[in-house]
Formats: sequence, C-alpha cells, structure tokens
Amino acid sequence: MTAATPGRTIAERVLDSFPAGSYALHGFLQLLDIVESEDVPTAATQCRLQPKMLVNPRFVEEHAKTPEKLLMLVMHELHHVLLGHTRLFPRVSAVDNLVFDAVINSLLCRMLPAPEHIRFFTDYYDDASFPSCLLRPPASWLEGPAPTFNCPPGLQARGMEAARGVYEQLYSARGASYQDLYEVLRRQVTDEGAATVPLLGGHCGAKESIEDVDLRDGPPVLFDAVRRIVEEWPQPPDPIAGRSLEDVIGESRVAPRSEAANRQILRRLLRQVGGIEGGRSFSRAWRDEARTIESPIPSFQRRSLVLGALGTRPLLHPATFMDRRRTPAGDRVHVYLDVSGSIGDLKGSLYGAVHDCQAFVHPQVHLFSTVVVDVSFAALRDGVCHTTGGTSIACVAEHMEANRVKRAAIITDGFVGRLSGDHARVLGAARVGVALTPGAAWRRDLEPATNYWAQLRPPARKE
Repeated sequence: MTAATPGRTIAERVLDSFPAGSYALHGFLQLLDIVESEDVPTAATQCRLQPKMLVNPRFVEEHAKTPEKLLMLVMHELHHVLLGHTRLFPRVSAVDNLVFDAVINSLLCRMLPAPEHIRFFTDYYDDASFPSCLLRPPASWLEGPAPTFNCPPGLQARGMEAARGVYEQLYSARGASYQDLYEVLRRQVTDEGAATVPLLGGHCGAKESIEDVDLRDGPPVLFDAVRRIVEEWPQPPDPIAGRSLEDVIGESRVAPRSEAANRQILRRLLRQVGGIEGGRSFSRAWRDEARTIESPIPSFQRRSLVLGALGTRPLLHPATFMDRRRTPAGDRVHVYLDVSGSIGDLKGSLYGAVHDCQAFVHPQVHLFSTVVVDVSFAALRDGVCHTTGGTSIACVAEHMEANRVKRAAIITDGFVGRLSGDHARVLGAARVGVALTPGAAWRRDLEPATNYWAQLRPPARKE
C-alpha cells in the first residue's frame, strides 16, 4: 500500500490507481474530465457536452489516500452509472440508495478482494452499527486470500435474524440481490434512518448542476468507454447470480398501443428478414392446410365406428379436408423485444407494433433483458412484461443457438453489449434485422451481425 504523492492532481491520482494494462483508460480519460470539486460529498458524474466526474479532494484526503482506496471510490461511481440505477426505479428512496451501495460494494469486494482494496469500505463504515454495517464486508475478509464470513456486531442483536441472513448471502457463495436486501430493509429501516448513513457516489448533497445520471442518456461514446472499463476488469472466480439489479426478474404490465407508422416499418423489416423478395410488397403464397369439421355425412373415423358398434348413431361425424389458403410467403421471424429499463415508456408502442405484425412473427415473442422470456401473442396483447431491468445480447445469442434460430428481428435501443466469441458467431450465421427504438442511434454493438436496419418513430401524442 502506498500513500498519495503530494502535489499531484486528482486526475493523475485516479489514472495511477488503475493497474497498467488493457483497461480502456486512454479513451475513457479523453472523454471524461476528472476534476476536484467540493460541490459533491464524495464523487458524482456530470453528463454535459463535456462529461465530468467530480471528486471531492477533502474526502479523498480523509478516506481514499492510497491508490487502492481511490480506485474503489471511482469504480463504485462507475458501477452506479453503468447499471443505470436511477433509470430502473422512477422514484429512488433513501432505502433504495442504501441497497444500491450494499450491492455494488459487495460486488467490488469480490472483484478486488485484497485487503488494501477492501479497507476502503472497512475503514469508512463501522461494523457495530446498523444499517451501515451492510455496506462493508465482514472483518474476516481482511485476514487472507480466502475470505470467510463472520457476523458483524451490528447484526447480532435480537430481531436482526432476517438482516443477518441476507447479509450472509451477500458475502457468501450464495449471493443476494437487490430484492433480497430491499425486502428485509423496508421492514427494519425507515427512509429517515437510511438517510443518516453516509453513502458514496452522487446520491445527494450536490448542487443542482450535478446529476446522478445514467450514461445511456448521455453521449453514447462515453457509455461505451465506461462499459469497456468494467467489462475488462478482472471478474471474481465464482461470479454470483443476482449480484446486480440487472439479475432481478420482475413482472409488470404495459398498455399496447397500435401505431400505423411503426406497423409499416416493422412489417418491411420482417419481410426482409423472412425472405420475402425485396421486402416491398405483401407477398403471399397458396398453401394446403388440413382442417377438421363436424359433418352429418358418415365417415370412417374411429369415434363414429365405436359409437355405431355400441348402438348409438351420432348426428355429426368428424371429417378432415384440405383447405387451400393464402398465407404470407417466406419464413416467420423470431422477434426479440428489448424490455430493459432503458426502453422506458416506449414498451407499449413496441408491443402494439409486434402484435400488429403477427402474420410475420413466430408464434412466441422473445422478451429480453439479461434473460429471455418467451410469451404468446395473447400475453403480448395483455401487456405481460418480464424483465430484469438490464440488457445483454448474450442471452439473445444463447437463446438463438439453443433454438436454432436462423431469422431474427431484434427491437432495441442498441445498448446491448458488444458481440464477441460464440455470441458473434451465432448472430453472424443468422439473418438478422434490427429495429431501433425512436430516437436511438447506437449501432456499434450490433452492427457486425446486422443485415437490415430500421428506425421506429415516436408514438403519437395522446390528445
């Protein structure tokens, strides 16, 4: 552990705190100014024409003098921004903020478990008081390379059984999610009590010019640079499911809305992906389909023969005939519909557009966030939505490979993660069309595997 060198700027110290290597820092620091500011209590991100990360120099001198501690402060703030916590929940309470920090701190401690790193949390938070003890790992984590669990004093009182159990999950192989923590804390901690705990990052206390932002609302290149840093960071040897808010599956309802303009745009894309020549005309073909009806004419169906043998003469007999019908030519397309938190209020319009194109779409629509959930058109019409809040193209690629999907249309805002390895191979081998949501322009993630692009229009305003 080394102390800070006097006279160095915050930006220089932050740069030095990151280990040398391929952490995408050069591009990141060209896009994001790191400046000293006492307008924030610890650190916060400001997303303007020239994005900034503001770091309080007094806080650094008191609590993050070493490069390892400063690194944990910066990484904590980056994870807030990257996970888009303020986007996932329309109203963020003090208890929400407390749980956000608890989840992120446990994630960082697993990523960087060396004592010199985790001392940032153990020195800053007291393990004898509740709920601040939830924001740091157990004291035993400082004892060696194989962290163990021991209950902090702040959780040993009577009535703390539920909180003690979820804390043990948080710092054990089982893991704990936002929902696990929130279910416990909302019964044991008031917003007033949670507000007394000093938190890291841009939760509050900043002047009105400072925003705890989701970078997906800001310059796309900045979001991509931040994501690269976190994606390339060393991952724990036993990653835990449910470790971030993006792993919490929730069910909600949306109100589907039909939009004529988006219906036409999406139909054109589906024709192209489905192999309908040119994608400009509504091509149909004659096909024979077997249909069953009830007829008064006797038939050699098993049911009629059995009833006749029993002395019963049925009035109607089942009969099968071939019906020649016109159906859309080409293959039906598997639609992967982004329902992550960043889609927001656009879900209703997207649901309506997909439902209006039912003739071109595979019977099950694939809702995706960080997992894929298949729903029927009846469920789509009813507005059923299953989402974890986050977004990942990995689950789409894995679903396509498992189901041998060769024609897929992905409806998304574009922020789905970069394609690589087997995921790039799977999408690259398929015929893929992408419909970007209204106002979205980010193509970099999916461009290597996309054959056709479409841009959906904003929904009409309600009168």
